[in-house]
Amino acid sequence: MLTLSAPPSEAAATHNVPAKQKKLLVRRSSPDRSQEIRRCVQIALLLLNAYIGIRFVLWVRYFESQGNSPYIERPAGVDGWLPIAGLMNLRYYLVTHHIPAIHPSAMVLVCVFVLCSLLVKKSFCSWLCPVGTASEYLWKLGRKLFRRSFTVPLWLDLPLRSVKYFLLAFFLIVIFAMTAKELGDFLVSPFGIVADVKMLDFFRNIGALGIVVLAALFVLSVLIQNFWCRFLCPYGALMGIVSVLSPVKIRRDAQACIDCGRCNKACPSHLPVDRLVQIPSVECTGCMECIAVCPAENALQLSLATRRPRTSEGLPAEAVAARWWQSALKPQVVAALLALVFFGLIGAARASGHWQTNIPREIYMQLVPNADNFDH
Repeated sequence: MLTLSAPPSEAAATHNVPAKQKKLLVRRSSPDRSQEIRRCVQIALLLLNAYIGIRFVLWVRYFESQGNSPYIERPAGVDGWLPIAGLMNLRYYLVTHHIPAIHPSAMVLVCVFVLCSLLVKKSFCSWLCPVGTASEYLWKLGRKLFRRSFTVPLWLDLPLRSVKYFLLAFFLIVIFAMTAKELGDFLVSPFGIVADVKMLDFFRNIGALGIVVLAALFVLSVLIQNFWCRFLCPYGALMGIVSVLSPVKIRRDAQACIDCGRCNKACPSHLPVDRLVQIPSVECTGCMECIAVCPAENALQLSLATRRPRTSEGLPAEAVAARWWQSALKPQVVAALLALVFFGLIGAARASGHWQTNIPREIYMQLVPNADNFDH
């Protein structure tokens, strides 16, 4: 038997239930440039790492050829690829109040990235990290190829996300269990001195198992958004924990928001941006992709705590911007802050003589060609 029903608005009126009113959209007065600026920073860091890598390979070649190739000064920035050494140096410094002479730049760069995450959420991962950049472009490639990214089911996603925290805990337990003397002895050991060379040798002499693992990570990164960063990266886990203390967060103005849900779909960390007033999650990288797709003026901002409006009721939509003008961080400001921390701390380390590892060339001439023979 067919029955006729009133339209939704009439049914609501019949039962004295007010129909949900569609919010007024106040469109942005200027286009968002956050992703353009972030990509420029990402590309600059990729090029910098490529430059450092090329110089490091040429530096190693000089010693492996016993001085028969041009000498290039060791690029200290390569220590950024030795996060464990950086944490060991930081632990040694906290105990002894002396900066180690071996790989001091590793500690400096750990401090740079931690400070960036403390100031501007987990920005190291989405703005500076070359692995994070590669991961982002891989899943975007996968989305172009397959017109979608595959999603890990929730029952598996939660335990997989915990893996990176277990890895971080393992490294921290090992490092903090070592005494200052043990740390110092390790850092000045042949293995500690040429740890960077051994890292290079791993990729130059990679075996079948290593190729399979890297190929699997590549494929999974194409299919699943930020697979490495989301599930496996202990360095990202550390930055996420530090970012909890950041005063800067993605914040949503419920009055300006039109509940379109675009921010939720755009978030690479799958966070419910459209249902929260602020995003406190350790998974938020401050990439600002949610802000980039938001069509409403000032509905989403990367900002400090918002200033309360002068009137708690009846604030017109046109005046919403008044909530943010004292606290929002434009992408240009984020890039400037990251550059200030990055170049400021590195410049201070250079000026104080705590950037370059000052090992005599004769010692490197003995150790570098035999790096494969040293075990920790």
